Amino acid sequence: MNNKDAASVHQLRSAYEGQKTEAFDLNAAVAKPLELHRCTVKPEWVDYNRHMSESCYLLVFGDNSDAFFRYFGVDDDYRSGGHSIYTAETHIRHLREVALGEPLRLTLRLLDFDHKRLHIFHEMVHAASDTLLATAEQLLMHVDMKAGRTAPFPLELQTRLDVIRTAHAQDPRPADAGRVIAINHSHPT
Repeated sequence: MNNKDAASVHQLRSAYEGQKTEAFDLNAAVAKPLELHRCTVKPEWVDYNRHMSESCYLLVFGDNSDAFFRYFGVDDDYRSGGHSIYTAETHIRHLREVALGEPLRLTLRLLDFDHKRLHIFHEMVHAASDTLLATAEQLLMHVDMKAGRTAPFPLELQTRLDVIRTAHAQDPRPADAGRVIAINHSHPT
């Protein structure tokens, strides 16, 4: 990698980098779903088809994940201790085109977790019209970065995640969660 490539990689930052986790109240109501991230489609996100490039959907969903991490206790200070959360799998559904300058509102549901993994579901909604634009489902892993392998969440974070999962389990599971990519030959388009 040359210096120009290294500089461009260094410029990619989460919208939440540097933001601290706020105190988590185990007795406070948890929003169902969580609404932690909003943004507007930037010029650098628009491609040659004049709508948001597919890679930028993942960028926006990633920022939503980062907002969630800070919500339950994973921020820059936490990561400085040698642990972080990595993505193992992502499934994005692009439902509507999104144009330059359009306002986006993101929601997030914690579908499940265990001592090392999170299963989350995002919805990207047009903030003015409430039109569902895209969904993303992710499997994330808690990682010991020094050891280079998965590691259990600390008990304090598992307790917070349990509070969130319990709240989110009260609503029906999103219809798009768990979808499989396949061509259904019995229903030609």
